[in-house]
Amino acid sequence: MGTLLAILTGAGGLSILIAALFFLSFWVRTRDGFFLLFAAAFAVYGADQFFLGWAANSEDEPLFYLPRLVTFGLIVLAVINKNRSAS
Repeated sequence: MGTLLAILTGAGGLSILIAALFFLSFWVRTRDGFFLLFAAAFAVYGADQFFLGWAANSEDEPLFYLPRLVTFGLIVLAVINKNRSAS
């Protein structure tokens, strides 16, 4: 069961990294910092998920919460910057 969980977590991390590539392609087209920050957030979160699958069942370690904090901080920063530039 542990191997299946590791494989599924790694696959989830890979799909999140693919989403980061989509946001990066939107940034290349528009040069909007919103998409760049989202691409960075998804890249950090995807790498976190990938390494979480590689470490196998060590999600309770505090070290794995730091990339999540960075991810959500980048998303909040992107939304604040987008709303600040709109007004």
